[in-house]
Amino acid sequence: MYLANRQVKIMAMEVKNLVHSQCPFCSVQCKMQIEFTEQQGAAEAAIKVEGLMNKASEGRLCVKGMNAYQHATSKERLTQPLIKRNGVFVQASWEEALFVIASQLTAIQEEHGADAVGVYGGGSLTNETAYLLGKFARVALRTRYIDYNGRFCMSAAASAAVKTFGVDRGLTNRLDEIPFTECIILAGTNIAECQPTLMPYFTKAKENGAAIIVIDPRRTATAELADLHLKVKPGTDALLASGLLKAIVEEGGLDEAFIRERTKGIAAVLQQLESVQLGEVAQATDISEKDIRLAASLYSKAKSGMIFTARGVEQHADGHIAVRNFLNLALATGKIGREGCGYGAVTGQGNGQGGREHGQKADQLPGYRLIENEQDREHIAKIWGIEPEELPRKGVSAYEMMELICQRDIKALFIMGSNPIVSNPNAGYVEEGIRGLDFLVVADMLMSETAKLADVVLPVTAYLENEGTLTNLEGRVLLREKALPAPGEARDDWQVLCALAELLGKGDKFAFHSAESIFEELRRASQGGAADYYGITYERLRKEEGIYWPCPAPEHPGTARLFEESFAHPDGRAVFAELVMSAGSEQTDEQFPLILTNGRLLPHYLTGVQTRRSHSLIAREVAAVLEIHPQTAKKYRIADGALVEVQSRRGSFVVRSRFSKAIREDTVFAPMHWGGVQNVNLSTNPLLDPNCKMPDFKACAVSIRAYTD
Repeated sequence: MYLANRQVKIMAMEVKNLVHSQCPFCSVQCKMQIEFTEQQGAAEAAIKVEGLMNKASEGRLCVKGMNAYQHATSKERLTQPLIKRNGVFVQASWEEALFVIASQLTAIQEEHGADAVGVYGGGSLTNETAYLLGKFARVALRTRYIDYNGRFCMSAAASAAVKTFGVDRGLTNRLDEIPFTECIILAGTNIAECQPTLMPYFTKAKENGAAIIVIDPRRTATAELADLHLKVKPGTDALLASGLLKAIVEEGGLDEAFIRERTKGIAAVLQQLESVQLGEVAQATDISEKDIRLAASLYSKAKSGMIFTARGVEQHADGHIAVRNFLNLALATGKIGREGCGYGAVTGQGNGQGGREHGQKADQLPGYRLIENEQDREHIAKIWGIEPEELPRKGVSAYEMMELICQRDIKALFIMGSNPIVSNPNAGYVEEGIRGLDFLVVADMLMSETAKLADVVLPVTAYLENEGTLTNLEGRVLLREKALPAPGEARDDWQVLCALAELLGKGDKFAFHSAESIFEELRRASQGGAADYYGITYERLRKEEGIYWPCPAPEHPGTARLFEESFAHPDGRAVFAELVMSAGSEQTDEQFPLILTNGRLLPHYLTGVQTRRSHSLIAREVAAVLEIHPQTAKKYRIADGALVEVQSRRGSFVVRSRFSKAIREDTVFAPMHWGGVQNVNLSTNPLLDPNCKMPDFKACAVSIRAYTD
């Protein structure tokens, strides 16, 4: 069998049965050791996975990490290029597949212009691939249309941090400070299921006497740890944060010295707060005024405190301002830039942090430079050996790209490491647009729902088979070494991009021979930028395990805690956000009376392309479910375990009900890991945050009925 043959070969080649790697899933990026043991007479080698000691997960692995090897060694792996002929995929050589791609893209651009081709990346790509994908789009294809699925992950938190602090890094301080802080606010983050190896940091904090406040419409496994659970109505997080600030002000909890010396903009906020009535906030959020005041008191009176946000707060049409309102709390109480005090945007994807730093976003160049900034353009153009005017201008966000596809403005799409027909909101509309493309290329390791629609599918390596750096949620850059050879004819992502660039006449700009050689150019491209990697090298990463950015020089130790002396704005001050009293998300009515929210389940990851290929993980959650309160189910005559159709103003999906008293009675919850009729994003709202273009995933109005068709 493929698995056995591959492992026996590895042991024979390396004369040992141990390999070291790094989990491909969440943003903790846990290190691991995989032991392959050939058993005489057995069809397959026995596999044992253990965590390796590291500074982030401290040697822990969750169930996803323990079983990640299963998708990498799956017999469903793509191992040879595929070209669709007469509606059927046939195997092809790399030479033929690359020639078809280059010819088709060139023909489309010659007829319709460079911007007729779009590029769509992913937040799990290595830093080297993310960097090279941005360069490929702008230099080899000369298109301005590039964005990535991380737009749906971190854009609200990233844009809020940039406006508030001047720079965006997931955590402003170290993970190992968490156990010693006195108060922790976890807003819209279910760490117990999404980043399980981090939970001991929070349990240790609780053991040390920390007050833990969880803000979530569901009583999740994370909320079980809370001293105070605020079961907020979905879509009202921004208003709740304003209410917390109002209570802090009324109770005299402001750090006047910190505000005076290190911030600006408080006067306008205080004036706005005069019109905020806690009773009205309580009514709108469905959180009692007593609990709002209690949460504010716990946080403001603590000597140290940290605030964490994630998708529950951020994936809204007002996600940017919701995060900024929470950041106002940190500034108002002076809880930033010192031991045990800070903010953390809990990154979702494995390289959600690094993936947004080096050029996959429509408006960014490597090092967090801006594509519309003339000095930034000059710097990158010099590194890339082109003139600044040759660089395209900024494009549009991920969902807006899908709209341009549906409008036929973008006629060809190159996708690397993403599954947009499942992950985008209003997924039925997105799939219709992608089906109408003149030409679609997908580079992936497994046949995703999107790959099935492609004209050409390119097989690429998995986490065990490629080398590169990833940046975890702390901003710590880590090196993941290659552990196994690629199966069949699969190639590294960067090799695919370099080969295509050669055929497109730009080979001299992509003359790389290894991931490390790409990183060396990335270092120079990022030098002097907000995300400065210049002082980081593969040699240092092998010796030091991981290095925090910014790291501006080879002798620099890296910056573990940000903002100790000043913020990243030119004047060194952080900026308070003026309050925006948002109307919230899509409103319910008689036809659509319930609120649908969504998220993750412990055994699965993103759209499930990888975890659904793991027999151990799929056995834990074999299909999507609809979490629903028993009283709500009774009202709509839905039995536990029955099929339910969930309908919004955009579309519907069908899943089985799962009764839970942990969820609000006006809210239902569905996971995001399945496509087809189980795809929750057939219903979700594509309304975009005007600041960061984050869609309103987390709250849409729906109706439900027992499915009988």
